[in-house]
Amino acid sequence: MTGKLSNMLNGGLKAPGGEGSFPVMPVLFVGHGSPMNAIEENEFAAGWREMGKKLPRPSAILCVSAHWQSKGTKVTAMEKPETIHDFGGFPRELYEVQYPAPGSPELARTTSATVHDRVVELDRTWGLDHGAWSVIRRMYPDADVPVVELSLDYQLSPQQHYDLARELAPLRRKGVLIIGSGNMVHNLGLVSWEHINTPGYAYDWALEADAAMKKSILGGDHAPLIGFGSQGRAFRLAIPTPEHFVPLLYSLALREHDEPLELFNDKPVAGSLTMTSVKIG
Repeated sequence: MTGKLSNMLNGGLKAPGGEGSFPVMPVLFVGHGSPMNAIEENEFAAGWREMGKKLPRPSAILCVSAHWQSKGTKVTAMEKPETIHDFGGFPRELYEVQYPAPGSPELARTTSATVHDRVVELDRTWGLDHGAWSVIRRMYPDADVPVVELSLDYQLSPQQHYDLARELAPLRRKGVLIIGSGNMVHNLGLVSWEHINTPGYAYDWALEADAAMKKSILGGDHAPLIGFGSQGRAFRLAIPTPEHFVPLLYSLALREHDEPLELFNDKPVAGSLTMTSVKIG
């Protein structure tokens, strides 16, 4: 696996059955929601599982998770990233989950070298947080695809995040599946616990923000999303802090001209969350 991945990242691997390079890999933004989605059988887990079956098999995954913020941009560079249980108050079963996917120091180094406008530091202390493993374990349950995480530098503006993401585009032609993991509408402080199991329940402002976001996504107009802080009350309630929204910008920045795009797991949860996810390519 390591040698094959190294050859691919250096441009030496040919497309199966023919000449030329790998086809351009799709890009995902995944609404990951509650950590319990990692172990509960529900429509969202089923959606992730089906997406894993539909996609071309990646050589590796680069995940931008809402749950790793840092000073400066970092990328995990260890051979065996640990499974991080970065949450509290959940059943013991969830804390016992391990996702032993290998890391990829080769992809980490390639990612760092691909980004020119900012320093991307190699990190050997993080691992895979639940924004990554809760979704990826559904897509690739055998844990046989190397996974690397890219952190969110909390010092950057939304535009700077978007611009950084555009520099990652060459990785798509090296067999790398890039996944942004967060939630478009994410206000835990306003969760309606009495409606936690009511299918499709959402506050009016959540539906308003969700509709506006999807209109911009489907229309290819990213400016309102980059400028989410100036889009009015519904957006302010939907995005009280930026970390769950910014991974969407990473995914959208990688869309090429007229590239096909589709939504999946497009449902609100508990009033103030949406699981809406995006496949590009």
